[in-house]
Amino acid sequence: MLKFPYGISDFYTIRTEGYVYIDRTDRIALVEEAGKHLVFLRPRRFGKSLWLSTLENYYDVAKAGEFAQLFGDLAIGRNPTPRHNSYFILRWDFSLISAQGGIAEIGQAVHAHINARIQGFAETYREQLAYPITVHPTNAIASFESLLTAVRATDYRLYLLIDEYDNFANEVLMSRAPPESPPVGRDIGGGSADRYKALLYGEGLLKTVFKAVKGAGSGMGLDRAFTTGVAPIVLSDLSSGYNVAEDLSLLPDFYDLCGFHEAEVAALLAQVGQTCDLSPAQTTEALTLLRTFYNGYRFGMRATALIYNPTLTLYFLKTLQRECEAPRELLDSNLAMDRGKIAYIAGLPHGAPVLAAILNPDTPPTIPRLAQRFGVEDVLTQVKDETFMVSLLYYFGVLTLERITEEGKLAFRIPNLVARKLYVEQLRDRLLPEFGERAAVREAVEAVYYHGDLQPLCDFIETRYFRVLDNRDYRWANELTVKMAFLTLLFDDLFYITDSEPALERSYADMTLIVRPDMRKYTLQDALLEFKYIPLSDLGLTGEAVKATSREELASRPLVAAALAEATRKAADYRATLQAVYGAKLRLHTFAIVALGFDRLVWRKL
Repeated sequence: MLKFPYGISDFYTIRTEGYVYIDRTDRIALVEEAGKHLVFLRPRRFGKSLWLSTLENYYDVAKAGEFAQLFGDLAIGRNPTPRHNSYFILRWDFSLISAQGGIAEIGQAVHAHINARIQGFAETYREQLAYPITVHPTNAIASFESLLTAVRATDYRLYLLIDEYDNFANEVLMSRAPPESPPVGRDIGGGSADRYKALLYGEGLLKTVFKAVKGAGSGMGLDRAFTTGVAPIVLSDLSSGYNVAEDLSLLPDFYDLCGFHEAEVAALLAQVGQTCDLSPAQTTEALTLLRTFYNGYRFGMRATALIYNPTLTLYFLKTLQRECEAPRELLDSNLAMDRGKIAYIAGLPHGAPVLAAILNPDTPPTIPRLAQRFGVEDVLTQVKDETFMVSLLYYFGVLTLERITEEGKLAFRIPNLVARKLYVEQLRDRLLPEFGERAAVREAVEAVYYHGDLQPLCDFIETRYFRVLDNRDYRWANELTVKMAFLTLLFDDLFYITDSEPALERSYADMTLIVRPDMRKYTLQDALLEFKYIPLSDLGLTGEAVKATSREELASRPLVAAALAEATRKAADYRATLQAVYGAKLRLHTFAIVALGFDRLVWRKL
């Protein structure tokens, strides 16, 4: 059986205890050539800490005797660079520093973390150091300078690794006040913004730390530094404090530095399939699930291959090997905090309509360029335009680059169904926050799931969902609004591959619910929905008049009848395609739906 390193970011443990390792060590030589102060950004849980651990084990002079064991059969082991095992390694992890409490408490935590790592450094290299390092309990910068002085007296130089450099900025985002609270920036999360400013602005402690790192690279003993994070929020605030850093994140040589290729995933899945005695068809179905829910990331303008989220992939494979069944919950709970980042965007002025538009493949977000440096002041107080929101969603990993348009703009899309779920949940929670409404929704959607009965859901949308749209300014745009209503209510990744506008032979159905392959053992039904929208002004009726008219009479009106006929024709074509793909196992219910304003739904079951 394979040992999957789910949740393990220690390269030494992975290599010495026989865990699966996807080799990216050929990039070490490219990192050396790229520069001395480097920054690498990727969404959380994407393998950044493991990469830092890989660098640590490769360059650490204390690990020289274990080079063959750790790297001998890897790409870099077959062609090592002269710098291997030639550095002292110092590693900081800012995710371990709490951003809670007052400024003095946070400052003390920063000093304590850096000092603890310096103390560990002194213990690790005590035999190579000419004299001891002095640790100043309340002044980590002085401790760092003492470390550098000790390093300069040796034949070695320092390689500094910094993980989660933007942890404080993410803490600020997560503690953002809800829309009903006082304006953003005045009192956020108990003063998070003020604490952040005190740490990074002027002569704030974190800015001073990075100024010390910059200065250490000027002949003071530091030769190289590699920093990871999620978003470039802090880079702007550091500005002069650390303006020597080069960003590798979008360069072609590093687009797949973290993440898995499909061929790598398929090879691991094939071995799991043998362990579980899965048939070729079952293995193919498992790969389809993996691809649909975890693949789809593109980091870089010229990247061609798509990348799988490594943490989610390992979660899936480990569960599949242990239980010989795919995990019921495809969104690993360890990624649940990403919901807060979607909530931040949704809470911005015009944020919810932007999220809804992103869910529609007909309206992919396009911007001239990614925002590559912005400060927390921008995040908290400045007007948020589309470039800001799209850039932030990209860095968070819930949008990805799709292509460059004919106008030279960057077009983005949702990478996979795990990310799509986060959008759908956020819109649903904002529109239907009450428990009673959610219970009613569950009853209505289960009528579709188990019986192919659309009537309870249409009744709910007419009487409750459309009323919310009317009262809360969520009228995004005609047919899109109607599709969003059904998508936010019907989306369920536990049982379905739920998609909006799935490609069917180069044409598009508005929405499909296809039962997950591993869930076909239950009495779940498949569904295909095709939508049309008619404004009330085109009908010449008021909302009250439409509500007072029977569905049969509305359906007989020429304009409605024509829309129903068009939706029926398209739905029939898409149904034939789905039946050809899935065959007899498909339990498909097909619906043509026409929305009359945001007041009535007229529908037909094919």
